[in-house]
Amino acid sequence: MCTENYDPCYPDQPVVDRYLPVWAKLPAFAAKPAFIWADDDATSSRTALTYSQLDSAVERMARNLLGTLRRGDAVLVLASPGLRLVKLLFACQRAGLTAVPVIPPDPARFGPAHAHLLRAVSQTRPSAAVADARYIDAVTRTAAAVAGGDSGRLAAMLRSLRWLAVGELERERGSGGPRSAAGYVGCGADDVYLIQYTSGTTGVPKPVVVTAGSAAHNVRAARKAYDLCPGSVVVSWLPQYHDCGLMFLLLTVVAGATCVLAAPGAFVWRPRLWLELVTEFRATCTPVPSFALPLVLRRGRSAPGRSLELGSLRNLILINEPIYKSCVDEFVQAFGRDGLRATSISPSYGLAENCTFVSTAWRGGCSDDLPSYMRLLPSARLSPPPPSSGNVWPEIEIAVVDEETGEPVEDGVEGEVWVSSPSNASGYLGHPSASLEVFCARVPGRAGACFVRTGDRGVVKGADRYLYVVGRSADVIALDAGGGQRRVHAHYVETAAFGSAPDRLRGGCVAAFTTSSTPRSLSQTDVAVVAELQKGGGGDHRGLCDRIREAVLREEGVRVGLVVLVDGGQMPKTTSGKLRRGAAREMLLAGKLRVVFQARYDDGDGSVAGVRGNEGEDMAEASAAGWLAGEGGETDMSTAFGSASRRLRLQSFL
Repeated sequence: MCTENYDPCYPDQPVVDRYLPVWAKLPAFAAKPAFIWADDDATSSRTALTYSQLDSAVERMARNLLGTLRRGDAVLVLASPGLRLVKLLFACQRAGLTAVPVIPPDPARFGPAHAHLLRAVSQTRPSAAVADARYIDAVTRTAAAVAGGDSGRLAAMLRSLRWLAVGELERERGSGGPRSAAGYVGCGADDVYLIQYTSGTTGVPKPVVVTAGSAAHNVRAARKAYDLCPGSVVVSWLPQYHDCGLMFLLLTVVAGATCVLAAPGAFVWRPRLWLELVTEFRATCTPVPSFALPLVLRRGRSAPGRSLELGSLRNLILINEPIYKSCVDEFVQAFGRDGLRATSISPSYGLAENCTFVSTAWRGGCSDDLPSYMRLLPSARLSPPPPSSGNVWPEIEIAVVDEETGEPVEDGVEGEVWVSSPSNASGYLGHPSASLEVFCARVPGRAGACFVRTGDRGVVKGADRYLYVVGRSADVIALDAGGGQRRVHAHYVETAAFGSAPDRLRGGCVAAFTTSSTPRSLSQTDVAVVAELQKGGGGDHRGLCDRIREAVLREEGVRVGLVVLVDGGQMPKTTSGKLRRGAAREMLLAGKLRVVFQARYDDGDGSVAGVRGNEGEDMAEASAAGWLAGEGGETDMSTAFGSASRRLRLQSFL
């Protein structure tokens, strides 16, 4: 394994947990806060956990875990966000257990979160589940009362699990434990320490197998890329169960830094809290999904008596591609008066199959503005390909290739992004064929190196070889362009649609997709746009649909065939805020969206005949499902309107 040392006094550790005793024994770090929990916006509600306290708590919890479980067992982690969850994740690594962190769903309401929990329990077969005592009581009561269906299956699985309360694991139960045995008995570099689920943006979430050594390499690479050090202060409200939120827990310990944590719900409830925490703790680094910027601009620009000071930030890390330059520029302009510097913007790229981190376009000390391509900011700056760089391949190698042949494409040509590094995960648990396809890709002419196929589309541009991640292969809208095929990334259609009426539509809640389920050339009337209305979203719905269609045609040259307006909160998303376009299409097809208004347009001039009626929600769902399935869900009202050219293509259900 390739490692890098940032302190010549001691070598890097093979797993992240082994950094903790190193820091805890140093006088300058023992009493230093490793993590601080900001429970709400009250400055009095701050709980600190020092490196010494964290190391002792992890040792105690690991000892208690091994009193019940055996090294190598899988543990379902359902603890609530907070410092206990931080301790538990490190304790699992020190005990040599495989952690399966899952956001704990509400026991009383079966929904998508329960389906994911059912998936995790079925696939990972944990020996135990760890949660807060009150949550265990609630699960036990609910599981005893449920029978039949998926909820009954889940209840039966949960009843069969051994449940451990986090509070009990924190108690001292005598001497002995991991360190009292012969050497360190926690995870080795090649041991599986984490089952991390993919976001599920384009399909069912898959369980990614991550070794402790791969995770350690990944956070070391991230530490180097962002130039983090013991003096760094991180603010994060990201979910701590996977991806970037989990990675920054490990990254904090590797860097010997301090991380201020808050619950994701606290940010959603009051977005300005994020910037207030940056101000309060003089944070130098903060990772956020790109949708956070417009949300803060809408709801967090100002607060009486609470000024901001953002000049301490060196890294404002943006994740969740695509990253639009205009949105970032607006954010920097709005908060530049509070000290935010454009040079702190750190557009980044990552995925669960590479632990999390892959790259960033940020370069410390560089005052030049980042370039843009197709309105997007880059996510990496690539080295010149060997042999021009002396046949030295980068530690995390990124290639843009033709997805059919695996051959690298020329700079300026769009292709699939592939990644090869020691951070690559080991595969998908229980999915050998998918693992072989995704984790064992080969570039012709490259002996030995295996690449991860990301499913992302990218292009390298300019003399500095900036990488722009322009979208997902699964979300590309391929249209018949008269003698050829035109490929349009869905997010461009969605951005144009939202821009037509930002005062009436919910940002980040517009989905575009094709509606044909057969592999044929698609006409542009096969493109649908589903948009969530803001609260109290009354007004001229027919006119709004027309504006959406006209904006998409004007800006992207795409004729939309169906516009559907739905209530707020309908759009399916991942836990990191990404749209699940395929799931949105399936919900529309199945009639599971609460449709407020829908309009279908002809291929020609887009004329629409409309009528308001009281057909009801069932008819709305049937109409949408029939049209999407190509089963004649359209109603011919030519007689009622007196002209064969005037057909009903629009229904309003208010």
